[in-house]
Amino acid sequence: MTPNTATDNTKTVDVAVGVIIQNTQTPKFFVCKRSANQHQGNKWEFPGGKVEANESADEALARELLEEIGIKVIQCSPLIVITFNYPDKRVKLTVRLVTEFSGVAHGAEGQESKWVDFKTLKSLEFPEANQAIIEKLEAIY
Repeated sequence: MTPNTATDNTKTVDVAVGVIIQNTQTPKFFVCKRSANQHQGNKWEFPGGKVEANESADEALARELLEEIGIKVIQCSPLIVITFNYPDKRVKLTVRLVTEFSGVAHGAEGQESKWVDFKTLKSLEFPEANQAIIEKLEAIY
């Protein structure tokens, strides 16, 4: 599934990703839309961001979710780790399922964001690397 289009000397960008879920009768997932000028712009994504030097994926996720969507992670668990080669970069996504948080999730940086059910989630356009996350969620939900 991972295309081998990035060269072997391509730097891997480590990214912490949060799949934020509200366990209602029909589970809802929080997603944000990438800005047009970003890599994979105008596509939907699960929020998160780059893991900085000397930072764990969980620390990066906590920092990024507070900055990006205004929530404090209380409980999360590993969901999947994905390494994916785009033509211009390689990404390693460390994905956590966030099941408990405080605050109200919103586009704190002005980005479009919303809660969606799984059927709607599957209909949105995500970066190709995110397809494995959606497949993993489909196996659970």
